[in-house]
Amino acid sequence: MQPGKAGPRGMRERIRIALRLDKAIKLVWRIAPGLTLANGALVILQGLFPLVQLFLIKQIVDSVGAGIGAADKAAAFKGALLWIVLMGVFALLQALVHSVASLASEAQGLKVTDAVSDMIHKKSMEADLAYYENAQYFETMHRAQGAGASRPLQIVNGLIQMSRSLVSLAGILALLFAFNWWIGLVLLVAALPNTFVRLRFSQRMFDFQVEHTRMERRAWYYHFMLTGQPFAKEMRLLQLGEEIRGRFQKLRKVIRKNRLALFRSRAKYELMARGTSAIAMFAAVGYIAWSTVGGAISVGALVMYYQGFQRGIGYLQSVLGGLVGLYENNLFLTQFHEFMDLEPEINLPESPRVTPTPIRRGLRLKKVTFTYPAGNKPVIRDLDFRMDAGEVVALVGANGCGKTTLVKLLCRLYDPDDGRITVDGIDLRDVDPREWRRKVGVTFQDYIQYHMTLEENIRLGNIGADSGMDTVKAAARKAGADVLAAKLARGYASPLGKWFEEGEELSTGEWQKVALARTFFRDAEIVILDEPSSALDPEAEAELFSHFRKVMRGKTALLISHRYSTVRMADRICVLDDGHIIEEGSHAELMARKGRYYHLYCLQARNYQEEG
Repeated sequence: MQPGKAGPRGMRERIRIALRLDKAIKLVWRIAPGLTLANGALVILQGLFPLVQLFLIKQIVDSVGAGIGAADKAAAFKGALLWIVLMGVFALLQALVHSVASLASEAQGLKVTDAVSDMIHKKSMEADLAYYENAQYFETMHRAQGAGASRPLQIVNGLIQMSRSLVSLAGILALLFAFNWWIGLVLLVAALPNTFVRLRFSQRMFDFQVEHTRMERRAWYYHFMLTGQPFAKEMRLLQLGEEIRGRFQKLRKVIRKNRLALFRSRAKYELMARGTSAIAMFAAVGYIAWSTVGGAISVGALVMYYQGFQRGIGYLQSVLGGLVGLYENNLFLTQFHEFMDLEPEINLPESPRVTPTPIRRGLRLKKVTFTYPAGNKPVIRDLDFRMDAGEVVALVGANGCGKTTLVKLLCRLYDPDDGRITVDGIDLRDVDPREWRRKVGVTFQDYIQYHMTLEENIRLGNIGADSGMDTVKAAARKAGADVLAAKLARGYASPLGKWFEEGEELSTGEWQKVALARTFFRDAEIVILDEPSSALDPEAEAELFSHFRKVMRGKTALLISHRYSTVRMADRICVLDDGHIIEEGSHAELMARKGRYYHLYCLQARNYQEEG
């Protein structure tokens, strides 16, 4: 059975699921206890209103009927007028209570929706990076986002509506049973067929949603390609619009066709169920009319019983429909709980050890092997690697040889399958991952472009730091981003990117400078730069590395680059190939060996010489 997919269920099992309300009620109560109490009180009050209304209608009709044959028409009208005034006052009271109930429900809805969204955000941040590199995780999150924000509130609101209808139904059943027991029985039976139909199709709709999650996500991705800023240039340059629109429409056509087929089937069964209910209702109405003609009840009582029966069917359908809704919402809510129950594998140790500050000896990888969860072969194999404290180490190698994976392991975004990663002899598995990551500053090769101000972009590197503007400017200077600040309209207060008003777009190289400034602002003991100059022009690159040693003073640094002119200034250069180190040494030592590094360096240098 697929994750999130429900198997076939019998009627008893479906009712049991429908009544399993504890998680949803606890969730809503925890978020908005006062509003939940207020809604509960308003439910009871509104549930009694229909009985009062039926009684007032009967009194008005009987008063008018009696006045038709009365000698003193004025006195008779005064008697009827009293009931009409009471009905008006009652209508105003109903309107007031309805307005208050709507306001309370809306306030509760907004509070619950925002709180559940925050829970999803928090859980998303707690999830391991492995989840974000797994398609099944995204399907689970997609379903959770669709169900989590609305379903808990729908369950509570459904329960409130059901309770209100139940209070009204109880009163109307007592009224009808007092008149004739079989009329009350017909009322109970009349609503059952439609309930069975809805229960059956709730399960089918849930299965439909689970089965079509992957298709829905792909359609959403095509939509984002057509409307999102990251794709805008290539969509126009490569003229991909018609192709992607066609793919989107093809997927939506399949989803639409399958959904409509399900709805058509449901509509057919609902029609038969409603027809059965209508026959039962008009048989009861016929009996009430016959009793009135025979003088057993008054015309006012006829109106009261007729409206009572009609409303009773509505309330019963509401109660049973609420039961169906609870079943359906609980099915979908399991997807939210499935997401919330995800447990990270990189956890806080029971007794976390503290790494020295500053680091004295450095980092060691001993016989480390790592395979991605969805992979079928190791990316890192039996790797021995070291970074001595205060040392600048460069890592070079072909694309896909494991350089970025090694960075993820050093940051403890993953744990190795075999082997150990230690800092000053302490295994990283024994260290609080959050504390360890505070010691590490990283510029990834796929750095993020935050559409915030320049100052905010830099401060994100150390969000908890209480640093003044001088520290921000110093980090910008180290990365060469101070030149950028000087030319922006509002300097460091300038919004970057085009997502929001007054934002200024940057070149790729300028964005990279901002990312580097963010890393330097972190002022971490260990600095990892993954292709830090890939988007920089030669002058900017030369400026960055001319004072690189000064910037890295007192820090342990790992520099990853395909530009061999950049890495030659490192204390030690390691050549990574197929997941393990095949050469290491200084630039001069590696050149003297005339191995893999020598070959790659000469190849790149020859290309520059030929271009010159």
